[in-house]
Amino acid sequence: MFYLSRIEHTLPLPPSLLTLPIREAMQMEIEKLFLDKVIANLGLCISLYDIRSIEGGYIFPGDGAPTYTVVFNLVMFRPFVGEVIAAKLLASNADGLRLSLGFFDDIYVPAHLMPIPNHFEADPINSYENDSKKGTWFWDYEGEHFPIEDSEAEIRFRVQSVSYPPVPVEQPKESKPFAPMLVTASLLNHEGLGPVSWWV
Repeated sequence: MFYLSRIEHTLPLPPSLLTLPIREAMQMEIEKLFLDKVIANLGLCISLYDIRSIEGGYIFPGDGAPTYTVVFNLVMFRPFVGEVIAAKLLASNADGLRLSLGFFDDIYVPAHLMPIPNHFEADPINSYENDSKKGTWFWDYEGEHFPIEDSEAEIRFRVQSVSYPPVPVEQPKESKPFAPMLVTASLLNHEGLGPVSWWV
């Protein structure tokens, strides 16, 4: 789930940071550039692990900031396909579930990857607000109905895919916010998946 990724990056150091020790100044700049950002095919940057080398310090004509080439390691979040992870329920609607790890909220369980057999019950309160898609999913097992509804309970899921959608040039107002990394999850065909309370 977490990896170290070595990056080599050339970046100018703002003159306002020149009074600091070079490593401390570079750490501040690297964290400002990469922390909480998604790098395609590498994942979400969680933190700077270490700085391996700093070279350069050249000042180019017309530029008042020295430019350095820095090699450093980043701690990246990138789940692998088949990995089982525990998360919390963020939202539930007719399309499926949205889960959260606390630091990452773009985990989706589509309806076709819910436990089978299942059924969905729309929330009657939201039907008055023209939002009939919100509601609760149930796993139907041997005559009993097990809900997925507690936002505080742990939900175990299996990673189906990790994708990095291209940044849209234009986005309709009613569409959901753009997510640079999407994790598609499954609660299908494996014991122990779903709310942990089901299996206690």
